[in-house]
Amino acid sequence: MSDPRAIVRSVNDDAFWDLIEDTRRRSDDPDRRLDLLRDHLRSRTPAEIIGFWMCLDRARAQVDTWEMWSAAERICDGWCSDDSFWYFQFWVVGLGRAALTKVAADPDALAEIPEVRRLAVLPLSEWDDGDVPEWECLDYVAAEAFDAVTGETDGLEAALAAAGVEMSCNPEPTGEPVEIRDAAEAARRLPRLSALFPLERAAA
Repeated sequence: MSDPRAIVRSVNDDAFWDLIEDTRRRSDDPDRRLDLLRDHLRSRTPAEIIGFWMCLDRARAQVDTWEMWSAAERICDGWCSDDSFWYFQFWVVGLGRAALTKVAADPDALAEIPEVRRLAVLPLSEWDDGDVPEWECLDYVAAEAFDAVTGETDGLEAALAAAGVEMSCNPEPTGEPVEIRDAAEAARRLPRLSALFPLERAAA
């Protein structure tokens, strides 16, 4: 395999986003999209799979902020654990490049996303697993493909370590959180989401 450090320097964000958005055009079912990603990645070289992971992690990190976590909490009736927020970040990546760029700059712009607006009119008690704004399996798809292609176990993590890159596995948010239970602060910093998602929706 090529020098992992050289791969890290040469990852192609455009190709990554083309792949993510191609799966989105072809299906709105997360499981089907994962199948498409798996098929693609398992036909690639180990170096290309590393490149995919690097682009995915770089995209995800753009929405790893305290304000985004607060936005996720607002959508989810005031509660979003570490794991839930981690997988929420991958869900945002799955929305596509334009959407991620927009909400990374302004988390309140999630209120304009059709998938989010749909959740606003769906009672929380009626959400099923497919409605929850998380995409956990996207976190694993590159590592699974790398092991399938190389026959190794935990090979992607080892390859990244050789390049001096630590595999992220928990949120490390930047910025300042929003106190979503402070009505004035929530209305000031997340006005549209606060209007769309009043707290205690489960009791409504």
